[in-house]
Amino acid sequence: MIALRPYASKYIWWKTPDEAMLLPERVVAQVMNIGDYSDVQTVANRIGDTYLRYVLQHAAIGQFSERSWAYWHYRLGLTSAIEVMPAMLKRRLE
Repeated sequence: MIALRPYASKYIWWKTPDEAMLLPERVVAQVMNIGDYSDVQTVANRIGDTYLRYVLQHAAIGQFSERSWAYWHYRLGLTSAIEVMPAMLKRRLE
């Protein structure tokens, strides 16, 4: 996952790159959610769709916007245009 190091400091700016790299799936999720087109394409090509699916399917609550959630489900073949989009996890206040 050394290929993610440049994205760790860019997309997890509140931590050092070493701290961010302890959770590479968090770095990937940030790129998937807020990355620019070039970064998204580079990361996707380097790590592949299988890992992107893993990150999406194991995302923490709030890691993806609704727009990114929908885009990646379609992009990764996890749902089609005629299927119902899987619901995003939501925080509950009790």
